[in-house]
Amino acid sequence: MVVLLAELAVLVLLTGLLLYALGVWTARPVTGTGAGSPRLPARRRAELAAAVAQARWAPAHDEVDGVTRVLLRRCYTGLDGLPTVLEERVFDTFPADDPAWEVRFTEAMSGARFRCGYLNAEE
Repeated sequence: MVVLLAELAVLVLLTGLLLYALGVWTARPVTGTGAGSPRLPARRRAELAAAVAQARWAPAHDEVDGVTRVLLRRCYTGLDGLPTVLEERVFDTFPADDPAWEVRFTEAMSGARFRCGYLNAEE
């Protein structure tokens, strides 16, 4: 009886390992040639290249460690519909607790919008 239970336990263990290995093997990403990253079909690559070619500069802002940053971002709409940032430049920084924060922010964003317009016209 004990031998039968031991054989059954080994059989269940081997079946579990086989199913796990099969799951890992089928869930692995398909890699392209060389780089090891997933390869997109030709149509998706063309769509991505067209989207990157249409990348535009846009003003943005964030706050990091108590400092407000006004940014210039070059982004495009990715294949998933979300914006993807290609390049990010810091246009202006100032303390987030500055008493004249609103004035400085408005002026910096205005300057960033102007610069983005210039960069977009330049391309």
